[in-house]
Amino acid sequence: QVQLVESGGGLVQAGGSLRLSCVVSGRTFSSYAMGWFRQAPGKEREFVAAINWGGARTYYADSVKGRFTISRDNAKNTVDLQMNGLKPEDTAVYYCASDRISFRSGSYSASAYDYWGQGTQVTVSS
Repeated sequence: QVQLVESGGGLVQAGGSLRLSCVVSGRTFSSYAMGWFRQAPGKEREFVAAINWGGARTYYADSVKGRFTISRDNAKNTVDLQMNGLKPEDTAVYYCASDRISFRSGSYSASAYDYWGQGTQVTVSS
């Protein structure tokens, strides 16, 4: 079965950096766009970043543009999220997700993704 496993979360001070990683198994990773979403307590899940199946196109939420970078390694079946300049409002559980349909560009909408990881907690202290 398809599995997504995130790692790399933790506690960091404001202004610091973290790198999240997600490894995918059970499907042809290189054929699917990938996304990162996050959910803070009491809030809805929101889009953070996406990358197309080949890695040439990336998309970001306005709130993280210029601070976060999404990348993928199709040889290792991994997608990473480099987070710099972290702010307390970035505190959330972060989820990676795999697109429902192959060879798409990537989507801002959670409904476009059919497989999700279990999430990794990121906490940014002020």
